Amino acid sequence: MPTEVLMPALSPTMEQGTLAKWLVKEGDTVSSGDLLAEIETDKATMEFEAVDEGVIGKILIEEGTEGVAVNTPIAVLLEEGESADDIKAGGSAPAPASSEPKAEDKPKDAAPAASAAPAAPSKDGERVFASPLARRIAKDKGIDLAAIKGSGPHGRIVKADVESAKPGAAPAAEAAKSPAPAAAAAPAGPSTEAVIKMYEGREYEEVKLDGMRKTIAARLTEAKQTIPHFYLRRDIQLDALLKFRSQLNKQLEGRGVKLSVNDFIIKACALALQAVPDCNAVWAGDRVLKLKPSDVAVAVAIEGGLFTPVLKDADTKSLSALSAEMKDLAGRARDRKLAPHEYQGGTFAISNLGMFGIDNFDAVINPPHGAILAVGAGVKKPVVGMDGELTVATVMSVTLSVDHRVIDGALGAEFLKALAENLENPMVMLA
Repeated sequence: MPTEVLMPALSPTMEQGTLAKWLVKEGDTVSSGDLLAEIETDKATMEFEAVDEGVIGKILIEEGTEGVAVNTPIAVLLEEGESADDIKAGGSAPAPASSEPKAEDKPKDAAPAASAAPAAPSKDGERVFASPLARRIAKDKGIDLAAIKGSGPHGRIVKADVESAKPGAAPAAEAAKSPAPAAAAAPAGPSTEAVIKMYEGREYEEVKLDGMRKTIAARLTEAKQTIPHFYLRRDIQLDALLKFRSQLNKQLEGRGVKLSVNDFIIKACALALQAVPDCNAVWAGDRVLKLKPSDVAVAVAIEGGLFTPVLKDADTKSLSALSAEMKDLAGRARDRKLAPHEYQGGTFAISNLGMFGIDNFDAVINPPHGAILAVGAGVKKPVVGMDGELTVATVMSVTLSVDHRVIDGALGAEFLKALAENLENPMVMLA
């Protein structure tokens, strides 16, 4: 019987993606490991490999199709001895997803919708759309899928919906028929139609939101609505660091290494997290997870959005190793070539806008992180020295945005103290 090739989940949180490009055509013979297609997630474009061998009998989803749900059949693979006639006989083409309960009303040979999803019949004969993982968890927990209101695309039931449901829940037919809520509520404001009408007659360009922009909007809205932010600010003198950096770069010149101030900030944060381990933590819903290694995420601006690649075990790596890794991650981030494991995780993030001349700002926490450090520019300012005399120093302003559920004020202040000691006495970071 022909084998369906399903839309892959390229990251733990992926629910849907764009089938950007087919690398094969109908009639091509493929083996395990051959590249089949390029899939765009909200963060990257990744290549999708075949896991079985056979002949591409039919392509079900055209390239360029957006919003293809995970586990949707996208092609049919024929094994030895099978032909295109077996596809129709075997019914391998998926039924299109629809808000209408009965898929039988649709033409049997209709092209699959981009958001098609595996369906399981409910007790009353209607179709309940759920991911295979959600159905498996529901079976293990004894949960009736008909009682769950899905939060995925087109009301599709996903893993999180089942995990939050209680076993033996009574069916909620009316709730199941209502539209699924958005992943994060849009901020209050005028509707799209109202805004367009407001600017009627004025010249403007309409910019379509891509997957990355939609994800950023949803996550930042969620973060500001659900995370109790508070902010701690501190000035840090950089003159000793700048002098030390200059000396090190002269010594490393023959090795092709040039350390940036940001490299020192990454190392200083990683060591401060070790010095104040209660800050090296994330919010996990009903508990706090305190990590042992310092996994530091660094915001990298790219066209249309940003990535936060994670430098794992940053506390144990040398400055030159961190510098090389950061350059590699930033370069591949701008090309959207990072793998999900390279930008997911971490406990703490750094957002540095100093190179743009920004003195100070407040950054939004990237959940589940416990904090994020906003770094401003180093500028020369008058300061009072240890001897009481007025002098000039290079001062950098930093702001620590903190999740109060994870880190209290005194603890955050302790972290900033450790950070300042590392940056104002940079040689201690080599000890």
